[in-house]
Amino acid sequence: MPTKEKKPTETEDRDDEGEEKEPTAKEKSKRDAKTRQKSSEEKIESAETPTEKRQKSESVKEKKKKKKKEDVDYAEVYQEELLSYHTEESDDQEDEFNKKKVYEVVTITGDVKGAGTDANVFVTMYGEFGVTPKVHLASKSRTAFEKNKTDVFRIKTHNVGPIKKIRIEHDSTGMSASWFLDRVIVTDMNRPHLRFFYACNNWLSRDEGDGLTVRYLLGSLNPMDIPKQNKYIASVFTMDAKGSGTDADVYLSVFGEFGDTGERKLASDGKDNFERGNEDKFTIEAPNLGRLRKITIGHNNKGSSAGWACDKVVVDDMGNKEVYDFPVNAWFDISEGDGKIQRDVLAGATQPMSIVYNVQVMTGDIRGAGTNSKIHFVMHGRKGIKNSGKLFLEGGTFERAQIDIFNVELLELLSPLSRVTIGHDNAGISCGWYCEKVTVYCPFTGLEQVFPCGRWLDEDEGDGLVERELYEMVSLRQKKQKKFPWSLWIWTSEIKGAGTDAQVFLQVYGEKGKSDEMKLESKSDSFEQGQCDKFIIEMADIGKIRKLRIWHEKRNPFSGWHLGRVTLMKTLTREKCSFVCNRWLDINEDDNEIVRELPATGKLVPEALPLIKYRVTICTGNISGSGTDASVYLNIIGDLGDTGERLMFMSKNNANKFEKGNHDEFLVEAVNLGLIRRVRIGHDGRGGGCGWFLDKVMIREEGQPEASSIEFPCYRWLDRNEDDGQIVRELVPTDDGQRLFTVGYHIAIKTGSINGASSDSKVFVKLYGEKGDTNKMLLVVSDNDLVNYFETGQTDIFTIETFDIGNLIGHTNEGLRAGWFLDSVQIWVSVHGVQYMFPSHRWLCKDEADGKVEVEIYPSETLEIEKLINYEVTVVTDAGTDANVYAILYGTKDDTGIINLKASKNHRNKFELGLIDEFTIEAVDIGKLKRIRIGHDNAGVSPGWFLDWVEIDAPSLGQLLRFPCGRWLDKGKDDGAIDRDLYPNELQTVLYTPFVPYEIKIFTSDIFAAGTDADVFIILYGQNGVCTSQKSLCVNKRERRMYFERGAEDMFIVELEDIGDIIEKIRIGHDNRGVNPGWHLDRVEIRRLLRKGKGSETAIFPCEGWLARSEEDGETIRELVPSDIIVEKLSRDGTLKVIETEVDDALEIHTYTMAVTTGDVYGAGTDANVFITLYGDMGDTGERKLSKSENSNKFERGSVDTFTLEAVDLGQVFKIRVRHDNSMLSADWYLDQVEVVDQDTEEVFLFLCERWLSRKKEDKRIDRVFYVKGYEGERETAFCPIKKVTNLDSNMNKKNKKRHSEKEDDEGSLIPYHFSVTTGLDRDAGTSIIPYHFSVTTGLDRDAGTSSRVYVIIIGKKNKKTEHLWLDLDGKNGFMPGSLDYFTCFGTDVGDIKKVELGHDGATPESCWLVEELTVEVPTKAVRYLFPCKCWLAKDRGDGLTARFLDVQDAETVNIPQKVIYEVTVITGDVQHAGTDTQIYMTVFGVYGTSEEMLLPKLEDRFERGQKDTFNLEIEDIASLRKMRVRIDGSGSRPDWFLDKIELHNLQTDEVALFTYEEWLSRSYGPKRTLLCEMPAVINDEEMVELTTYTVSVKTSDVTAAGTDANLWMIIFGENGDTGTLTLKESNNTNKFERKQMDTFRFSDILSLGELSKVRIWHDNSVLAAGWHLEYVDVHDDILEKKFRFQCDRWLAKNEGDGQIMRELACANNDAVDFDEKTKYEILVTTADADDAETKENAWIVLEGKKGRSKEFMMENSTKKKRFLRGASDRFEFSSKELGDIASICLGHIPKDGKKVKAEASWFAEEVVVTEKELGNKYIFRCDTAIPLSSKRDEFQTFECSKFIESFTSKAQSLVPVKYELIVITGDDKGAGTDANVFITIFGSNGDSGQRQLTKKFQNLFERGQTNRFILELLDLGDLLRMHVEHDNSGLSPGWLLSRIEITNTANAVTTIFICGKWLDKNKADGKIKRVIYPKY
Repeated sequence: MPTKEKKPTETEDRDDEGEEKEPTAKEKSKRDAKTRQKSSEEKIESAETPTEKRQKSESVKEKKKKKKKEDVDYAEVYQEELLSYHTEESDDQEDEFNKKKVYEVVTITGDVKGAGTDANVFVTMYGEFGVTPKVHLASKSRTAFEKNKTDVFRIKTHNVGPIKKIRIEHDSTGMSASWFLDRVIVTDMNRPHLRFFYACNNWLSRDEGDGLTVRYLLGSLNPMDIPKQNKYIASVFTMDAKGSGTDADVYLSVFGEFGDTGERKLASDGKDNFERGNEDKFTIEAPNLGRLRKITIGHNNKGSSAGWACDKVVVDDMGNKEVYDFPVNAWFDISEGDGKIQRDVLAGATQPMSIVYNVQVMTGDIRGAGTNSKIHFVMHGRKGIKNSGKLFLEGGTFERAQIDIFNVELLELLSPLSRVTIGHDNAGISCGWYCEKVTVYCPFTGLEQVFPCGRWLDEDEGDGLVERELYEMVSLRQKKQKKFPWSLWIWTSEIKGAGTDAQVFLQVYGEKGKSDEMKLESKSDSFEQGQCDKFIIEMADIGKIRKLRIWHEKRNPFSGWHLGRVTLMKTLTREKCSFVCNRWLDINEDDNEIVRELPATGKLVPEALPLIKYRVTICTGNISGSGTDASVYLNIIGDLGDTGERLMFMSKNNANKFEKGNHDEFLVEAVNLGLIRRVRIGHDGRGGGCGWFLDKVMIREEGQPEASSIEFPCYRWLDRNEDDGQIVRELVPTDDGQRLFTVGYHIAIKTGSINGASSDSKVFVKLYGEKGDTNKMLLVVSDNDLVNYFETGQTDIFTIETFDIGNLIGHTNEGLRAGWFLDSVQIWVSVHGVQYMFPSHRWLCKDEADGKVEVEIYPSETLEIEKLINYEVTVVTDAGTDANVYAILYGTKDDTGIINLKASKNHRNKFELGLIDEFTIEAVDIGKLKRIRIGHDNAGVSPGWFLDWVEIDAPSLGQLLRFPCGRWLDKGKDDGAIDRDLYPNELQTVLYTPFVPYEIKIFTSDIFAAGTDADVFIILYGQNGVCTSQKSLCVNKRERRMYFERGAEDMFIVELEDIGDIIEKIRIGHDNRGVNPGWHLDRVEIRRLLRKGKGSETAIFPCEGWLARSEEDGETIRELVPSDIIVEKLSRDGTLKVIETEVDDALEIHTYTMAVTTGDVYGAGTDANVFITLYGDMGDTGERKLSKSENSNKFERGSVDTFTLEAVDLGQVFKIRVRHDNSMLSADWYLDQVEVVDQDTEEVFLFLCERWLSRKKEDKRIDRVFYVKGYEGERETAFCPIKKVTNLDSNMNKKNKKRHSEKEDDEGSLIPYHFSVTTGLDRDAGTSIIPYHFSVTTGLDRDAGTSSRVYVIIIGKKNKKTEHLWLDLDGKNGFMPGSLDYFTCFGTDVGDIKKVELGHDGATPESCWLVEELTVEVPTKAVRYLFPCKCWLAKDRGDGLTARFLDVQDAETVNIPQKVIYEVTVITGDVQHAGTDTQIYMTVFGVYGTSEEMLLPKLEDRFERGQKDTFNLEIEDIASLRKMRVRIDGSGSRPDWFLDKIELHNLQTDEVALFTYEEWLSRSYGPKRTLLCEMPAVINDEEMVELTTYTVSVKTSDVTAAGTDANLWMIIFGENGDTGTLTLKESNNTNKFERKQMDTFRFSDILSLGELSKVRIWHDNSVLAAGWHLEYVDVHDDILEKKFRFQCDRWLAKNEGDGQIMRELACANNDAVDFDEKTKYEILVTTADADDAETKENAWIVLEGKKGRSKEFMMENSTKKKRFLRGASDRFEFSSKELGDIASICLGHIPKDGKKVKAEASWFAEEVVVTEKELGNKYIFRCDTAIPLSSKRDEFQTFECSKFIESFTSKAQSLVPVKYELIVITGDDKGAGTDANVFITIFGSNGDSGQRQLTKKFQNLFERGQTNRFILELLDLGDLLRMHVEHDNSGLSPGWLLSRIEITNTANAVTTIFICGKWLDKNKADGKIKRVIYPKY
């Protein structure tokens, strides 16, 4: 037997102290019924007194029993586990466990009458690494588990290692739930030889056999073995006490070291069990559990008298011949004692503390969500190994939108939980239930975990499950303060009238702080005379206990209480303290006090603190009205604690307290406080004249002279209407400076904008910090003085002054009396420079949600604000929103002072709704901008102002900061503030190159009409074409009128981009607006400071000409070059040296003529205004209008217009930009070409255009960039981020954060962004860049969308992460509610993804965003993660975060095809009209399969005449390439394309394949008139496939009506892919496909497919009797001179046979390879290239195949032939029986001579490749592991196949016809059904099915909530990889919500489930009507 702990029990202690013993449960039963029933509950845990009787009986048993092997005391083991608990633990097995694995589960239903079931069946597997979650085997749609039927299921779940046992069960739903299960077989698909057989041969039924619906089965590798179950006999003893029997169902679970029995209902036929004083025996069969640890026993509270008192349970383990005692000794009654009806009991006498779990169950807010069923709950620990057993959640309401809270006590530490199970018994009416989520908080570990559900548990809703396994959303896990359980016993004295019915409170003080105030509540009457009450309380770690305070609040005469003593025990360590009282708490007894402080005594307290009486003198001031009638409270705070708030009730010297001039004396009794530091005094503000003027407070110890008293001066009002309105003050002694102690905590409380959210009650707050916590403080007077507090949508601000409690760590406790919806709390502490955000978003109301009126909130984010010293500056200004607004900018060095925002640059009426106003302000350098204050003074008619944000651009610093606000500045709204401090939002900060100042002097000529009022602008050019942006010199009209007058000299200081030291040229011009815009410019002087402050340099640009439309050449823009440069330098002696030099190498002015040819196509001409910009390597011309041509009517169809422009020498002209302004009626323009001639050098630059500039055609652009013919450089739009180079310029994520000036960024302009990305795909080339694909679903709420910028960060192991990947929407202005958006970004490869951060840069309240789900797809790693988010990213919703970390553990992982990145180069021919804007599709065919058809994106200007376009594509890993098919769809304004060639560069293998066509793809040009072409791959100058001619002979059968007149097509498949669709049209017979006829078709010039595998043949059913009976098809390949036969003998007819009109026929030539038992395997082993990788010893290998396991092959190492050298690859060959597909290998490392291993040694194997020689299948195993040397044969490493390459022969062999059953389930939402035609294509490892229409005669398919079945006969597809589902959008309501598709291969009974759950609807989500779905496992 487990031994008792040798610890003194409470009894012994008590005897020493000579006090009364607590009566035992048996003795109590002699008292009156009520007390007896109650107090037996109050037994002290057996650490205290186990009953005497048991002690005797046990000692007798001990003697009888021979001393057996040393017993384990589970109580001690458990204590040890708790004591050694630490949070972060993870091991390698954890990772193994989290890797998913596929198992095949086969169930065989018995051949017994009624054996089948239609219930939901579940299986759980128990393995070495852990326990899998419960897996649901069949869905409603399948007819599984029928009598004498075998069902096969593939399930993907955790890798639990070798499986020891399984649990199989059903949920008893459905019409005939009873199930007779014969046996179960489980196979690990990766190690198929591990096939376990589990015999059952039993009913799972409530009505048959033993009534169990759950079975635990033991496995064996031998199907004939039937492992024996163990028998346990449980004897249950009911107490001999009144009312102790029960009618409820009693449940028992037994837990041992190897698992548990599950809950068993204890029932025996026809016997009334559990009657008073009885013993009942039950037999339980279960697998051997090893040593028993504990039991869980309880009942389900059924029946009229459910309450039950159990004495003990004895379990006899028959198999292990052990007897275990479980002392229960407790009542199980919901209305008595602690109200528990279920308990954990450990084996043996000691019952240690239990761990409390706080479980919150939230019912959804959906119609009919509530339930009356009984809810049960199971918690599972780490890896599912431990569980709580089934817990019945009694006493909850489970009503709609309610939260039910339960405290579950277990003798098991499970937190953190891996998952929970929740379900109900499905009994009663309206038993369905909608569960929103479950939250479990374990105070012991401090972890709060959230398990979202959001689904029905209802037989008739959704998937019909009534129990679900819920997984934690790891990203929502919270770590809170740890709290430990303590046991508390309170003895009420035996004195007459000692008991009380008052509410009792308790607070405990320790060395590290104090507990919260605790209310002691119990289900039954507490604190009765002579009674001991037991409570379990939870406290954070407060160090050694010093004292406790206990009090009640009733001041009426009969509520007095005589308290004997109190005992506290920390249940974890059993440390105990006693607190002796023996006094009254009564207003009429003793000292009339109802509060007592008791010092701690006991063994752990060396010296108890003394009780001291403090005499407190309170002096009221002598001012008129200074007295008060309110209740005054006082709290004295010292070094050793405080007195708590005491009511100053009994004045020792004045009957009327607190009158003007009074000195009132009071006595406060408390445990010694040490040195008194502070006093907190206040009143409750009740009564008429409650205002009070307090002079001071004096405190001394009673009996000490008055001189020793400490004085706390105040001399202030405590009055809401006087002074600062505070009615509570903290006072410090005279000699301490008042300000040193207190810190102002500013608290802003926001009430929700929900109906009825406001509250009239009092709100209090309590702050917890690192250095302590405050008392509860009432929030009475707000700083912002709103009339009513806590109104809906309002923010109230309060300031609390209290001592410094350090950084806030915990929570604020909000609480009150009436219903209130608290949105959030913000606390900022200026002294610490920190602001905390506490989100709440919940009701504090007795009647709402969980009924709490007090919550603990933890901060969601901590922001640093500026640290302030405690002085406040208030600034009063004259401004209003109809008048002026002011701002102050604060920087690191200084602030700007008040700046009035008067002159808006862009609006006359400022600050109007929806406007953006710009201001320029000048200020001293204030350092880095930290914050701004913006406000107004409330003047004007409507001063209220809602400010969205402020943006501040400082060009000289090169930064643009955004300060979000999103709040009212209005006395009547929000918090009533009219000024706000705003802080910059990091994510929205834009950094760019800082600007430098230029001093520009403009000299206007002194001639008639020389001045102008136009807008003058300037651009400066440096060397190599570097230029500034265009800058207007005047800000507004007023300045334009002032400057540029005749003869004037105007100076401007402008900040522009730094273009280097030399200014090559400037461009100056004006917009020709205003009264007389013509301007005569004399010269421009530009002065700039030399670097390092050495002086300045001035360049002079002479002009002396007109810029006027009416003068000279009519140009209003001039380019000027410098004539002279003046340098002013400071010499060492301080004199100014001036050097003037003439510029002799200035650029010349050149004349350029431009011949513009308009195309000769219909509608080519335009009347719009056309503009051009020329770009050369030395600069550009700026935009010039093409105005003067020799043709009066410019730009007409087929005409050439010539224009001339003057510009400073551009060098080599390489690109032009052409646009028109879309004015006039026929603005569309087809531009054929532009020829630019430099007249000075006679160089000609030709630009081939051939594009539309039109708002109606092509891509609807009227602004285009063209490059000179033969241009080799990088184009702006080129986008090829991943190249085989070390440095490249590319524009990666298509958007850069540079903001350009408004001018340049107008309609459709092109802005070059340059990234420099260092990349390399080699493993050692540093970090490579890979593509990530994202899709984001936004929620459906009305305000779910956001216009903020969204980003993703991918995080791998060791926190390796990508930069912000911005998800920028093109052309959309935000994420719309219900939308589904797709993005591709390029980022660092972080290896295995661990977490994903999703966030946005919105900082204002309205930038909230509700994310439904996020998918992350990484094709290069063949994986896709689906993260269910269902959460707000918003400052004012949910938990207040705008970024969230999503853990990969929360994601559903889908395997997708592995892709490789190619660099693709497409060359378009240099032929007229060669370019196109049609859709181009490409398919490539490789040795290992065919890629998907890929659309090549046009991206503005790809695929244009004579152009070479390079970009990246992700293509399936099918290398090496054989051929390519390119197809265009003939859409667009220019549908024809001349394709020259395409080059594919595989960046992984460096293989380059060239595909040449050199012909048109067009219906109207070229000889072929085709839109499709095929090209062979040329690799290393070798053509991979050659052309051939196929002769196809089609034989129609000799059957009645066999012939057809329908149109026929076919596709031939072979080694090199397929032929594409061939039309069977031109035959030797005029009347084709007649009965018994042979039709021959020739297809010449087709790329040979090599060996053929199958053909697909179909007809269009287009004529009346279209049915056709096909005998066979023969295909002859001329080059191979080989004939392939495809036998059919089937109908292709809608109304014959199976109704299919498409057939796939396998090649009859491919005879099965005959394995005469044996085959050869070649093994290629690669040793790692590292120092200590090699070995001199031998290695061995075992191959594990689907059909069996090979023997051990020795790979020998000899001195002659050395193997396994560093970096080497070694080849071995073995023959073996044929093993099938090889799933895994075992590698061992063994000494040559078989000796024992002395020293540790290992061999590092990198890779093993196994090739099966007959079929040529290849299996690749990545090992990367050190294999230790061992002479033992059972020590080896196992590796699973990481890549399988199937040979063509193997694939062709497996092509046999198979019937597939398809089950299509339509969603159950409104409008889910479709009338459109639905098509599917299924892809498998052996190829695809072709597109098949899903039809059935006379059936309305795909209706809402409907399940449709189809049978398709296909050639075996192998493993199903993905499927395409689409519809043709026909019919009235084509939109379709597809729930899922299940496909069963009827040949092997394997079902694959494809979950979709998305709309195929043009008007919903992403508008797609075609989806690619991947299988669930």
